[in-house]
Amino acid sequence: RRPLTFFEPPSNMTMIANRLLSTTARRLLSRRLLSGCTSSFSTATSSSNIFPKITFIGTGKMSQAMLSPLITQNLQTPESITAYDVSDAALERVESLFPGVQTATSIPEAISDSNLIVYGVKPQNVEKVHAEIRRAKLGGAGNVRDDAILLSVVAGTPVKNFTDGSLIPRVARSMPNTPAQIGAGVTVWCCTENIDANERKKINTVLNSFGKTVFVDDESFIDMSTSISGSGPAYIFLLMEAMVDAGVHMGFSRETATTLVHHTLLGSTKFAMETGEHPAVLRNSVTSPGGTTASAIYELENGKFRTVIKDAIWACYRRSLEMGGQCSQVGPNRAMTPMNEISFGGDTHTSVNSHHPVQPPVGEMGVESSFDKSR
Repeated sequence: RRPLTFFEPPSNMTMIANRLLSTTARRLLSRRLLSGCTSSFSTATSSSNIFPKITFIGTGKMSQAMLSPLITQNLQTPESITAYDVSDAALERVESLFPGVQTATSIPEAISDSNLIVYGVKPQNVEKVHAEIRRAKLGGAGNVRDDAILLSVVAGTPVKNFTDGSLIPRVARSMPNTPAQIGAGVTVWCCTENIDANERKKINTVLNSFGKTVFVDDESFIDMSTSISGSGPAYIFLLMEAMVDAGVHMGFSRETATTLVHHTLLGSTKFAMETGEHPAVLRNSVTSPGGTTASAIYELENGKFRTVIKDAIWACYRRSLEMGGQCSQVGPNRAMTPMNEISFGGDTHTSVNSHHPVQPPVGEMGVESSFDKSR
């Protein structure tokens, strides 16, 4: 025992009293702290949820990309999330990956009392989900809240399809992309006017959990974004594949060629983002007159690289419109196509450069519609 170096040595009775007081004080303080911590934790847990209940219909890659950050970033407790999938194996995987997440055996059960219903199914399955929600809403098969919001991550399906098909009037439509699976996605979204600012902020928080978000007032930008950010990763992967294959052809191992290409694309993107310079300025800074890069650029331009990229983006946009049942006669060499050369149904004319039969534009850009002719 160390000797006291200040004050008078206390008496035995004083020391015992101090020890008892100290012990009692510590116990009371511990109880107070523990009680405070428990209360604080309980309050934080109950109030931290973005929505009281979120339901995921479909548990594919995009749904999992949303589930993971919601839970790991403590934005939503697992117990406040319900998932439904037609595949029992898919639900078992969700239960394994995200302990605590509730699973349901039917759509009406899953959406019962849900505040946010996420459509994470393929476009061809949307109508089946609509039918189940209508059954729950009209037939009393489940408790569908009047203030429920539908959040779609389905490509090519317009807002009207959801409002008419599900009979739920409050809809948000989004277009994420595959890098969302690693938290590096970009999502363009819009919503119906009956969703207020506070609810929009909550939806944005959900979407922002796996990348960057861009809100647009005009739904037409969703289909446009599908062709750039939605399908864009595929264009990059194709370029990546071609560059890696060229490297292997030259003599690099596939592993080395892949490393070179990955970091070239990553570094170039980060450099463009951080400098804020126009891509043409950055390209020119790499291209010396008569040099190696200039020779490569010449071949790319000679092969109509820009035109092919732009045509691919327009083709993607048109297909997105077609999938949503909209007119796809947009873009270069489309609006001015003569009426007698536009394909109807399965009767396709060779003068129309499209992979899919489309309907003529309706009263747009000087092209008459069948309604105009009938008057």
